[in-house]
Amino acid sequence: MKDFAPLKDWWTVAELAEARLPDLPATRQGIEAVAKSQDWRAQPGRARRRQARGGGWEYHWRLLPVRTQRQLLAEAGQVEEVAAPGADRAERWRWFEALPEATKKVAADRLAVLREIESLTPVSTKYLAVAMVANRIGKSERTIWNWFGLVEGVDPADWLPYLAPRHRAGANAAPKAEAAKDFYHWLLADFLRLEAPSFRSCYRRVLRLCEHHGVAPLTERTAKRWLDREVPRVRQVFLREGERGLMKCFPPQIRDRSGLSALEGVNADCHKIDVFVTWPGFDKPIRPQIVAFQDLYSGKILSWRVDVDPNKVAVMSAFKDLLQNWGIPQHCLFDNGHEFANKWLTGGAPTRFRFKVREEEPLGVLALLGVKIHWATPGHGQAKPIERAFLDLASDVAKDPRFAGAYVGHKPDAKPENYMSRAVELEDFLAVVAEGIAEHNARQGRLSATAEGRSFDETFAESYARAPVRKATDEQLRLCLMAQQVCKLHKTHGRMTLHKNGYWSDWMNELAGQTVVARFNPEDLHAGAYIYSLAGEFLGYAECQEKSEFFDLASAQAAAKERSRHLKAQRRAAKELRPVSVGGLARELDKLPKRAEAQVDAKVVKLANLEEIRRLEQRQKGPLIARPMATPQTTPEQEAQLLDFAESFGTRKAELEPAQENARDRFFRAREIEARSEAGEPVGREEAAWYRRYSETPEYRSNLTIFDRFGADSIR
Repeated sequence: MKDFAPLKDWWTVAELAEARLPDLPATRQGIEAVAKSQDWRAQPGRARRRQARGGGWEYHWRLLPVRTQRQLLAEAGQVEEVAAPGADRAERWRWFEALPEATKKVAADRLAVLREIESLTPVSTKYLAVAMVANRIGKSERTIWNWFGLVEGVDPADWLPYLAPRHRAGANAAPKAEAAKDFYHWLLADFLRLEAPSFRSCYRRVLRLCEHHGVAPLTERTAKRWLDREVPRVRQVFLREGERGLMKCFPPQIRDRSGLSALEGVNADCHKIDVFVTWPGFDKPIRPQIVAFQDLYSGKILSWRVDVDPNKVAVMSAFKDLLQNWGIPQHCLFDNGHEFANKWLTGGAPTRFRFKVREEEPLGVLALLGVKIHWATPGHGQAKPIERAFLDLASDVAKDPRFAGAYVGHKPDAKPENYMSRAVELEDFLAVVAEGIAEHNARQGRLSATAEGRSFDETFAESYARAPVRKATDEQLRLCLMAQQVCKLHKTHGRMTLHKNGYWSDWMNELAGQTVVARFNPEDLHAGAYIYSLAGEFLGYAECQEKSEFFDLASAQAAAKERSRHLKAQRRAAKELRPVSVGGLARELDKLPKRAEAQVDAKVVKLANLEEIRRLEQRQKGPLIARPMATPQTTPEQEAQLLDFAESFGTRKAELEPAQENARDRFFRAREIEARSEAGEPVGREEAAWYRRYSETPEYRSNLTIFDRFGADSIR
């Protein structure tokens, strides 16, 4: 193993000349000249007078050139790197990267001079090389030796940042002002909040707190620089503007549409047009809403509708125009508004943000057509390409000369001077909008990746001619014309009630009481309804049964004729269903062998008429036939009802005398009124009112049940 000599820290001129180290002269005179030119003795802590005999000066090895230092370290067996003066290597390069270009050029020029001198050293002395280069560039030798001093002990690969002008170096910067921690905490708490106060107002409030608590603050400008240095801008935006503000810090996603084809995907949205329009049925002019479907590949607006506000009827009508004119898209990108998330269109979509998704929810039109639904990020306009088309409509269509005086401005504080001076008629408005959309589609020079200078019409037509487009059938178009609603059919006859209209056909008897989906035209409720199962299966068509006038004989005759037709149809079906008649079945039973007759006691007693029964009962003070029968038990609520019934006639239960009317008398009294009413005999007003009240009591209903089952003698 090689023995290493200890590193010698201090060297005399004679020792340096004798050692013959690299980058140093080999004579005492040469080394003294280097020490004088580089002013070694002026370096504090690096030069000292020699204490031994003869005196003189000693120099620290850190003053020597870099290659000399490395050789001394290698001979001493030390592998540490030569320490760099000032900031460390990574920090110095970061600092240099932030310097202006002019300062970087100064450092680069200095480096070029030092590299040139280093290249001349092998064929000449360094002193002669410095003198030659200094004379050529017009600099003093002292200046060039100072540049060498800047990179002393630094790896040649890192010379560039150390050669930058010293007045830019971080080591020479003034000490930073400091304040108490409370000042920083108060300032962050006040400034970084969603109310987004100004920094000046926050600083004034914090300054009052510092004065009250005796805390040393920073100046306003220093505090602002400290906050910007310690808190990144993105974090400031998030804490002061929330998630919506944070989204602005990220550039919009660049989506490539070149891989799509015409009608492969569409997107839709609503836009309020900045024009006052006279709308039928409204006292004041309104700003209409337009709902439009745009092709994602080409950017062409394929269909649109205008209404007073965003609603599902307008969306369904615009989508129906899209299907009828162009075909069925494969994908739909929607805004998350209620008008698009409605169950008529997107029912059954599991990713809908609005409305609760239920298992029994009927499938919407898109699910039935096999269209995949995509939802744009709520509140994020960059996610919907159609917003760019609406920008053109707001600029071109809304400011059309034919709308002069009706334009309202794109925001409340941008109203024109002639605001609300006129309103446009609806027909004129629709004509200008249609013209503007046609011009928007036909305009040449579109710069999108798919248009490449062509119009949206040409881009769409070129791809549409070769794209596999699914055409909509009449049944599919009918689905788009129809709104849908879940209804329950009547439990006996199966009629469906929808928006106060009745819908019925004879086949609906088979589905009485079931839950179905009704699809109907919301603009014509009397056009009938198409009935579907919850799974989307078509069941049949139901006509609308319109209400008729009370004394409308024609409607009554038509209804009676319809019932007669239905009755005959049922009779024919019953006859076909029963090949053997009831009479034929009875004759077959009569042909069976007779069984031995058994002695049968009479079970039916012929009763006299009602008046005779009452007279006999009054004579005997009891029922004609004494038979142990179960007396119906009454609940406390029934007792209270009977008591109220008795009170209505001015008597109380406790005051009733045995000779007065009992439960049996009241029941047969009610039966007598019924008999007279059925026979057409007159019934008094008092009797009719009493009968209506009594017929609703539990006493009457229970006695009527006993009477029907066991006869009059069972009533107590």
